Amino acid sequence: MIYDLIIIGGGVIGALISRLASRYDLSILLIEKENDVGNGASSANSAIVHAGYDPLPNTNKAKFNVLGNKMFPNLCAELNVPLKEIGSLTIARSDEEINTLHELAKRAKINGVDVEIINQEELNKIEPNLSDDVIGALYAKSAKIVNPFLLVANAIIDAANNGLKIALGEKVIQIKCENNLYQIQTTKNQYLGKMVINAAGIYSDEIARMLDKDFPITITPRKGEYFVLDKQNKPLVNHVIFPLPSIKGKGILIIPTTSTNVLIGPSSEFSSDKDDVSTDKLTLDEVLLNASQMLKTLPLKDNIRVFSGLRPTPSNHDFYLASDKNHSSFINLIGIESPGLASSPALANEVLAQFILPILNPKAKDNIVPFKKKQLHVYLLNNDEATKIIKENPLYGKIICNCEKVSEGEIIDELASSPFKLTFKALRKRLRIGFGKCQGGFCAPKVVNIMAKYYHTSPLNILYDQDDSNLLMAETKCEAFSNE
Repeated sequence: MIYDLIIIGGGVIGALISRLASRYDLSILLIEKENDVGNGASSANSAIVHAGYDPLPNTNKAKFNVLGNKMFPNLCAELNVPLKEIGSLTIARSDEEINTLHELAKRAKINGVDVEIINQEELNKIEPNLSDDVIGALYAKSAKIVNPFLLVANAIIDAANNGLKIALGEKVIQIKCENNLYQIQTTKNQYLGKMVINAAGIYSDEIARMLDKDFPITITPRKGEYFVLDKQNKPLVNHVIFPLPSIKGKGILIIPTTSTNVLIGPSSEFSSDKDDVSTDKLTLDEVLLNASQMLKTLPLKDNIRVFSGLRPTPSNHDFYLASDKNHSSFINLIGIESPGLASSPALANEVLAQFILPILNPKAKDNIVPFKKKQLHVYLLNNDEATKIIKENPLYGKIICNCEKVSEGEIIDELASSPFKLTFKALRKRLRIGFGKCQGGFCAPKVVNIMAKYYHTSPLNILYDQDDSNLLMAETKCEAFSNE
């Protein structure tokens, strides 16, 4: 089969491009090297929809950040993705830093972002837990927080319902162009396409060089390490809290999440390994030191997890969006680091308008399948509603994950809605199973059995994430262990 469009990379950029393209009469294939979509930078990030005051004016980062931010309310409403418009505060501790805030405010005005500088008295009213040495802040009302897991997953469901084909667990290893067709060789198959979108994140420079060995931009991984605090009964902070940005980036942040957990981080250190998502004590200690200087109280006893993510930092220091120099139908998106999440819907629109439509000239579909997936959370219903739902389907009354209050009925719904077989990690990301204090210690065995029953397979075959990541190795009472 010859596809009209092949998209390499199943992160937020590839997912949103797929969704837009699926509205047209096109055959589309998404290739992703992981066993789930949104498994790289699109899941291990700060989950912030940045306002757009920070990027240098007249850059792609500034342009697409501001445009993308405005698109998020409608996008998340259409895809049933949690979004909170809580605003952000960039804090200052000295008169010199207040002067820097005024410079950021000037940049915000150029970028078209509404901000205001508030004094210590005003700040104490809205953020009482900020350290006493914080004397002012730049307030950006349009900053938001989002659930990035569901944004990618639901965009892919929407695209698949409208014809997208998906190839997971396939790493692209070679690309050739012959007779105006691209031959894409993966670790498992070969595909042919008329047009290719390179949205491969941290590997996007390597994909670009498969077609142009002299492609000039290189990606260097920048690792960010985070703490995750347990859900807070009383908000730790009410806004996203930034220090002043530096050459390393936006600094250590205090980040509320749509689930009421709090993220602390990220660090910012270059790495030579594009697969290294380890964490280390020295870096995490530095994260805590910086965070503790911003708040009166930081409840470290509530820490339930640490993690790290990699940002695809480009050598040109800006988003790169252009066709290959010798192949106009091969489109590269390189260096989509922060504010890439905030910019993603605008970048997808740009790819559609500037490349896909002019090059392929497709017809819009007459009948688009509307997005219908709803995540039913029984614990959010009132007693009468919950009783009715559970009476109709008792599985909604069987709580599997006590920390996040996820029922077996909700697990079955999520498995059924996916256009591909989910791994254990994929299910966790979508339903937050195992995201609480026990980190899956109590619910994981039950979830594995539910997945095995649904997929008509043995629990031994359930993968955590990548190939060969089976959660279970053998039955302890089988013959293989009888003499051990």
